[in-house]
Amino acid sequence: MLSLQQKLISNIRDVPEQAMTRDGFGDALLELGETNKDVVALCADLAESTRMLAFKEKFPDRYIELGVAEQNLAGVASGLANYGKIPFIASYASFSPGRNNEQIRTTISLNNVPVKIVGSHAGLSVGPDGATHQALEDIALMRVQPNMCVLSPADREQAKKATRAAAEHPGPVYIRLAREKTPTVTTKDTPFEIGKAQLLWQGENPQVAVFVTGTLLWNALRAAEELQSEIAVTVVNVHTIKPLDEKTITQAARAAGAAVTVEEHQVAGGFGSAVAEVLARTAPVPLEFVGVHDRFGQSGEMQQLWNEYGLGVPHIKEAIKNAFARKF
Repeated sequence: MLSLQQKLISNIRDVPEQAMTRDGFGDALLELGETNKDVVALCADLAESTRMLAFKEKFPDRYIELGVAEQNLAGVASGLANYGKIPFIASYASFSPGRNNEQIRTTISLNNVPVKIVGSHAGLSVGPDGATHQALEDIALMRVQPNMCVLSPADREQAKKATRAAAEHPGPVYIRLAREKTPTVTTKDTPFEIGKAQLLWQGENPQVAVFVTGTLLWNALRAAEELQSEIAVTVVNVHTIKPLDEKTITQAARAAGAAVTVEEHQVAGGFGSAVAEVLARTAPVPLEFVGVHDRFGQSGEMQQLWNEYGLGVPHIKEAIKNAFARKF
């Protein structure tokens, strides 16, 4: 059943209200602009798409338009951060961190300055824009960099909290956002803390632990709900990929004896790999991976692509069943 402590929506049987995670970021950035004069915004000619437009209009003296120059986006932000500012930089994730990875590494991560990198339009849900704009490698790029914190909020409400928390975090942060509307499962009262995973669904005497990051959370919860008469499932929302909550992940995997990871990203080097690295040391249990398996994206609507790449509710249920079967 859903965890009452996490103060989620009351029903997951029907599709909840849907909203864009990038809208949550835009709302929180505007709030931060009103409360913290050191917050500045830099964009690569995508203010409307990344939801920086409201900040740009209200605080034009704290907004810098770099144009289509993501390498400069990182470099200028690093300089501002060195002089006490809290820069948020935004572009499509395919371009930042996809195009400017070296500049992020050398000018931001290496110097450990508090630049907040917002990778919007990540994953397959970019849809018709196709493979060139569907960032499926960004988690891998960011989590390997020393000093980098990596956040992957599940919905609009959590994206707001992640943005606020990122502004308070002393070092660099990467925030991964989607393009399309996705189900809003958390509420304004749902807790959020960097580095603290959330147990959102608890089956009695759990048999499989599902670890999910990002906007596939509702799919994972529905899979658990639909299987509850067959397999007892625990669903853990891992909104912080780095630093990873190793304690919660280990405890859930040990208690269940089998696990599944769910992400809208390449499995290789991504969230699933991060969880596998932990469990290989602390709780080596049967583990199944739901994610993109060594393929580029393609044009299509979000639900079509989720089904094509094995990210839908039926695919998560199948992975849970496979993980359960491997216990015996």
